[in-house]
Amino acid sequence: MAITQQKVLTKVFGDPQKRILRRLQKKVDEINALGPKYKKLSDKELAGQTDVLRKRLQKKSVTLDTILPDAFAVVREMADRTIGERHYDVQLIGSMVLHEGSVAELKTGEGKTLMSTLAAYLNALEGKGVHVVTVNDYLAQRDAGWMGQIYNALGLSTGVIINEASFLYDENYDNEAHTDPRMKKLRPCTRKEAYQADITYGTNNEFGFDYLRDNMVNDIELVRQRDLNFAIVDEVDSILIDEARTPLIISAPASENPDSYYQFAKIAAKLTPEDYTLEEKRKQVALTDEGVEKVQKMLGIKNLYTPEYVRSVYHMDQALRAQTLFHRDKDYVVTNDGEVIIVDEHTGRLKQGNRYSEGLHQAIEAKEGVPVLQESMTLATISFQNYFRLYKKLSGMTGTAFTEAEEFQQIYSLDVVVVPPNKPITRQDHQDLIYKTEKGKLKAVAQAIKEYHDEGRPVLVGSGSIAKNEMIAKYLDSEGIKYEILNAKNNEREAEIISHAGEKGAITLATNIAGRGTDIKLGPGVKELGGLVVIGSERHESRRIDNQLRGRGGRQGDPGDTQFYVSTEDDLMRIFQGERIANVLERLGVDEETAIQNRAVSKTLEAAQKRVEGYNFDTRKNVVQYDNVINRHRRVVYVMRRKILEGDNIKPEIERLLKEKVNDSAQLPLKNNPNFVKEFSTVIPVDEDALTKAGSEKKDKS
Repeated sequence: MAITQQKVLTKVFGDPQKRILRRLQKKVDEINALGPKYKKLSDKELAGQTDVLRKRLQKKSVTLDTILPDAFAVVREMADRTIGERHYDVQLIGSMVLHEGSVAELKTGEGKTLMSTLAAYLNALEGKGVHVVTVNDYLAQRDAGWMGQIYNALGLSTGVIINEASFLYDENYDNEAHTDPRMKKLRPCTRKEAYQADITYGTNNEFGFDYLRDNMVNDIELVRQRDLNFAIVDEVDSILIDEARTPLIISAPASENPDSYYQFAKIAAKLTPEDYTLEEKRKQVALTDEGVEKVQKMLGIKNLYTPEYVRSVYHMDQALRAQTLFHRDKDYVVTNDGEVIIVDEHTGRLKQGNRYSEGLHQAIEAKEGVPVLQESMTLATISFQNYFRLYKKLSGMTGTAFTEAEEFQQIYSLDVVVVPPNKPITRQDHQDLIYKTEKGKLKAVAQAIKEYHDEGRPVLVGSGSIAKNEMIAKYLDSEGIKYEILNAKNNEREAEIISHAGEKGAITLATNIAGRGTDIKLGPGVKELGGLVVIGSERHESRRIDNQLRGRGGRQGDPGDTQFYVSTEDDLMRIFQGERIANVLERLGVDEETAIQNRAVSKTLEAAQKRVEGYNFDTRKNVVQYDNVINRHRRVVYVMRRKILEGDNIKPEIERLLKEKVNDSAQLPLKNNPNFVKEFSTVIPVDEDALTKAGSEKKDKS
């Protein structure tokens, strides 16, 4: 029997995961031994340990690793006193993994939020700032307000960075705007104040955008961020992998007549499937020869592909993409004010302030008949990969990381360590139920919800889109069943809805918005009934997102059941061999209301998911490879720019650099290239005559 290379290495050198866990367990024993010592201290004496540890750090022979056992023991004791939660041993292990700059995989429900406080506190003692990165504004505020109680009791400050707002934890403040009691102590502050805090919570988008904004200011006083020291990325697979396909872009309006967008939106709406070839797997669409002729006829021109119609080709391509590949209430929503807002496919949340690039957003606005906003030009951009690699130390945590270990290592040089659960998982994950049609599947989902509801068990139903979410709601309405609906349209009630989702008879219909960071606590008597039931109304493109949904149930050893319902008409199934599977069901005489459970079909679905994941991995590699080209230039310019703002004289350095490098690449004397001189001077304010002279000297020497 063939033995894989990994098995050979494990056989020779032992399991590296087990070696790491054995090493960290020794530290856990040290921390546990210190417990009685700190338990005896008063609250004031315990809080005073922060100064004690900081003074120890001032000695050259003392490092963060040296004081780790004491720091962890102090935080553990203070957490127990302030929020009534004491870190489990596995959380100590997980936080040590974070401190060592790796990814900790903990099963959902193991308490990653509390776990991270240990590593955050320890590293904050250096006074250089710690960033805790979350996937959305709600979690950033919730976690900062919740864990801020621990940090505040230990004398550390906590900041929050979210879209268009920033806060500081203040125990004497009462924020009436928040219904979640964990957010009540968040006092509004400036962006800079939030970044000056010892520990700052925020979203990946805002941290990245603030980095770009700081490198566009004209006054050093307007810089918000400190040097990027240590980041703990929550839901690290979502942020560093799923969202890494989309770079961060700061843009400004560019002049463009909106009439062209409306014109081509009308043309695209008149095209039929015979007029274009659609590749849903790769999200590509192109006109056929017949389609080109039809477009030319509608435009009244002879040849669309001549230089004079280059803008028309651009508009046609984007209008066709908007018409065929992007769908309302799945990829985006349209507000009552006529604004088109992107829905994050991974989290189900609205991406406020984000717009599709290259005219696609305008094409969608024209398709929906709402005002077309001006097209934009890029002022600054960076990929998530290159932004997070700027941190001196990077770490992350999630319930689903080990399958992406190769990518974490390749792109970020991060190892993945699987931390064992505190209690064995007792949740039952049932095999997929496969239906012939979408209609039959949704009727079955509604029936299953009704049956569980009659038993008194709470039910969480996950859907991949707002539209699917609302379709299930209609089925329940017809049965007269009450439910709560949670998606990007009403996420302001998220905390309230989730707080009741585990109670007897509760029904919660949610998009991916409830898939990550959502802690559903079981109400009285629910455990005895069998726990929370999680129903997936379809499989997602990513297996990890399915697993995140499953993980909402059966937390900390609780009972629970999960069941996915799929049909041959689901997008994933339809694109990947859905027709062939439908034919099999037809031959078996299966009607639309009858389900089958077939391991081969489930494996086909998983194979489809793997193919999509592989394609997305390639896309992410292309993004980072492209961004790597400009990353070196960006960093050089940003460093020089910062030195200028700080008052350093860098003209001699720039002139030397120009003499050595500029004409080597341009192969043109600068005196004959005035446009380059002018453009360079707008970015780096150096004397234009010096630039021209540097170029001339280089040319003369050659």
